[in-house]
Amino acid sequence: MGDLAGRVALVTGGARGLGAAAAKALAAEGAKVVVSDVSDGSEIAAIIGGAYVKHDVTSEDDWIAAVAFAKDRFGGLDILVNNAGIFWLKPMEMETLESFRRMQQVNVEGVFLGLKHAIPAIAERAQQWEGGGAVINLSSVAGLVGAPNLIAYNASKGAVRLMTKAAAMESAPLKVRVNSIHPGIIDTPMMAGAAAAIEKATGQGANVTRTRFAERHPLGRMGRDVDIANAVVFLASDKAAFMTGSELVVDGGMTAM
Repeated sequence: MGDLAGRVALVTGGARGLGAAAAKALAAEGAKVVVSDVSDGSEIAAIIGGAYVKHDVTSEDDWIAAVAFAKDRFGGLDILVNNAGIFWLKPMEMETLESFRRMQQVNVEGVFLGLKHAIPAIAERAQQWEGGGAVINLSSVAGLVGAPNLIAYNASKGAVRLMTKAAAMESAPLKVRVNSIHPGIIDTPMMAGAAAAIEKATGQGANVTRTRFAERHPLGRMGRDVDIANAVVFLASDKAAFMTGSELVVDGGMTAM
């Protein structure tokens, strides 16, 4: 029996990348998983014995419906993984107010709506578990340190970092823990898109870009989706029962330099 047997998790942006990896890892530890995404996540849901719900994280109505879906389908909600997000590289002078606001709408407002609507549902069953209920917000090393061409992303992930702490303070009396994960550069489809943009702008080859990404980590490689999925499972489990408002940095030493 896995560490999360009997629990129900909702993973946003679960159709691919880090979200899909997290959904698989949670299911492997015994959780029933609702895969939520604007893209079709039914294939991932079928593989892990979960369920898929179409879900735009910027829509409050969709959040209400997603939480209700989890409760109706599996009997409750114990874990939320706020993973859905968007990313791009753009010099500050080229960033438009419209696109800046779009980044915040998905990466910040989406997390806020998840905290608002999922935590009350998680609190209903939190007393069942030694470590209570759990919310895991995906921030980034970009929520800890600044970088050129990332002003919108830095703003969004810095907000997620501090929203996590505020929610942790409010939710502690409910026995709901709220923590953030701060990945380094992870080898995902989203990062492949960033690499392609850099290659187009600089004319350098794909191998050069990947090598430079890897070299930014003292451990000498980019992260893998399983590295983050393992962190999600840990924070969701009773092994992290005394952790809330914490920042779990999974970056191969990137921010230690």
